[in-house]
Amino acid sequence: MKHHIVFREQDAFAGWPANYGLWAWGDEILVIFLQGHLGAAEQLHARDRERPFTPRQARSRDGGATWIVEPFTGKLPGSAILSGDEHVVALLQAGHAIDPGKDFETPVEPINFLDPETIILCARTGLHTDAISWFYVSRDRGLSWTGPHPIAIPIAGGIAARTDVVPLGDHDALFLLTTAKQNGREGRVFCARTQDGGASFRFTSFVGEEPAGFSIMPSSLKLPDGAILAAIRCSGPDKTAPNSSWIDIYRSDDQGESWHVVSRAVDNTGFMGNPPALGLLPDGRLIIVYGFRDPPYGIRARTSLDNGATWGDEIVLRDDGHLPDLGYPRLVVGDDGCVVTVYYFNDAAGPERYIAASVLSFG
Repeated sequence: MKHHIVFREQDAFAGWPANYGLWAWGDEILVIFLQGHLGAAEQLHARDRERPFTPRQARSRDGGATWIVEPFTGKLPGSAILSGDEHVVALLQAGHAIDPGKDFETPVEPINFLDPETIILCARTGLHTDAISWFYVSRDRGLSWTGPHPIAIPIAGGIAARTDVVPLGDHDALFLLTTAKQNGREGRVFCARTQDGGASFRFTSFVGEEPAGFSIMPSSLKLPDGAILAAIRCSGPDKTAPNSSWIDIYRSDDQGESWHVVSRAVDNTGFMGNPPALGLLPDGRLIIVYGFRDPPYGIRARTSLDNGATWGDEIVLRDDGHLPDLGYPRLVVGDDGCVVTVYYFNDAAGPERYIAASVLSFG
């Protein structure tokens, strides 16, 4: 296991890869994240809300050891931010400035979800009933993006999209998304399906019952037997209470039409919780990676031999975090069993929040 720096700058707050995406083509890997500035410490994030957060992307061509930071070239509707209105003051937010009829465009060419060169990035304004969402498509490994394209589904709670797409066929895919609960608060996961390459979507199902707290930020995949698994970040009504955040695994055997709970993969993800990154190893084991926000702060993982029904002991990837403001991982798995997970992190060497990668071998 080796740890590497993806992006780190003095006084920068870089974060939340789980909201965006991580993709790999052999040794070439691409990640997208937000870059802002440090500010006064709040309940969790020490970010400057009066300065913009802007999307950046970083690329590795050696399997995650070294990275080059690039600009994100997709068109940003409403403001400079991408999926992060909650991190900036109202003047900098995108939600009030977006006109979906003018700012969004239907894909000209249907998306081929089974094409390994085609990647999807989902984005949103906020987290509550007024949230609207869209997506981008790249067919050249993130060098250029079409969009923004609308994710238009009539649902009362709005749509808060993070990138979680499960291909079912050439032009057929499930998008796992989040909507607000009946009380207007964040949130619960639902499943939508497109069968025309992203031109339109239909509501398919909720994933689980409406929670007392929240269930958000799914990480999903399709098993070799055709079943779909979704790992979901969950919290009780008070997410600041001890042991109030966990990760559940849901399964669908009918292409997202219905779901049932398989297991609780992680009993505790620490203060205010952390989302999962779910992957399938070449030997058939599942791996789940997540940030741990209680002391000792860090990044952890578990594996499953039985499609998520049970999970092995916790694997501590690193426990050198200085504060709970870390995590939000994504991961990719190579054919050789090499796992690259990217997340945001902090340590005792400086106050900045930075993007890091850990490379693990399960070969």
